[in-house]
Amino acid sequence: MLRMSGVPRDYPWGSPSAIHDLVGTVPDGAPLAELWFGGHRSGPAPLAAGGDLSALIAADPVGTLGADVHARFGPALPFLLKLIAPERPLSLQVHPDLERARTRFAAEDAAGIPLDAPERNYRDPNHKPELVYALTTFEAMCGFRAPRRAAELLSDLDVPLARELHATLRADPTAEGMRAAFTSLLDGATRPGAAAVAEVVQACRHRLADGSPSPRADRTVVTLADAYPGDPGVVASLLLNPVTLRRGEALFIPAGGVHAYLSGIGVEVMASSDNTLRAGLTDKHVDVDEVLACVDCVAAPPIRLAPETFHGATRVYYAPVDDFELSVTVLGEGDCADGPRPLPGRGPRVLVCLDGAVEVSTADDVLSLGRGEAAFVRADDGPLRVAGVGTVVQADVP
Repeated sequence: MLRMSGVPRDYPWGSPSAIHDLVGTVPDGAPLAELWFGGHRSGPAPLAAGGDLSALIAADPVGTLGADVHARFGPALPFLLKLIAPERPLSLQVHPDLERARTRFAAEDAAGIPLDAPERNYRDPNHKPELVYALTTFEAMCGFRAPRRAAELLSDLDVPLARELHATLRADPTAEGMRAAFTSLLDGATRPGAAAVAEVVQACRHRLADGSPSPRADRTVVTLADAYPGDPGVVASLLLNPVTLRRGEALFIPAGGVHAYLSGIGVEVMASSDNTLRAGLTDKHVDVDEVLACVDCVAAPPIRLAPETFHGATRVYYAPVDDFELSVTVLGEGDCADGPRPLPGRGPRVLVCLDGAVEVSTADDVLSLGRGEAAFVRADDGPLRVAGVGTVVQADVP
């Protein structure tokens, strides 16, 4: 077991204090949006003993990952664990599937686009399904509403853009109709101007003041407009499912799932990738054609994951992918009176202590973790047990 540190990401939508408060560090006034614990080339986690996680794995891939994980995923950690704290909404985005990520990454490499170029879409050849586990109330949008329901939301917004979208969805209340409506908001040939977006926002403000039948949808429009005035992604929110996660609830985002996180603090685990295709609500590079090539417009409810409980203390959230799973272990006073609790999971593991203090043990080693401290556990360390009073999250490979 090896102590490791998180890699900070100061994206402008991040909270200047939330992650600092969570892990017990001192705010510096800058936004701290994410803290990465993994081996991705964009930010491999530093190890207390020296070097970083990526280099450690490269030096002994079978020992660190295990023969099975190495055979399935190659010589790299297949997942990335993050703490995330949006204070204002993130970009409206989708992530590619594995085949498209590999193809497009190779194409951008062949075109000579540097990995750190702002216009680069694919920074690695991997897909990016992800799971977010809420540490506080966590607000998001995820996936498309049923077309008829979206049409209802638009029906009494008496402004031209809303009428156009309503007509599109009423004429074709299928996934293709939703694709047509979404495309009309993004494509350069039909993209509405700031004035048309502002008319929809004002209509939602008025409806909200008059006792809206859909106050949540209207509040989201107003909130997004305050952060990104004139952006058509503001109007696109009316096409999407709203999601509120309470503490301890988890949401899975598959490849092709359009989404945006709005506020809250959470733990994210995902396939080890930094491939984000942005559709709007951002100052960063937007590639509409690539978004539309990847997005799934079939209406579906958000995928909430129900955990399974092990040993009375650990809840495991199984995502429908091979790259990762997440477990959350909560230990109170007296929970370990009969000895340390077994910690489910195997192979390479990343652990972060969120509060309290715990001792993680293998057959040959013991490591103490306090609030905000993290560790990488090699596959050849074997099974884990945990004791103490606190909360520890673990990412591992199924």
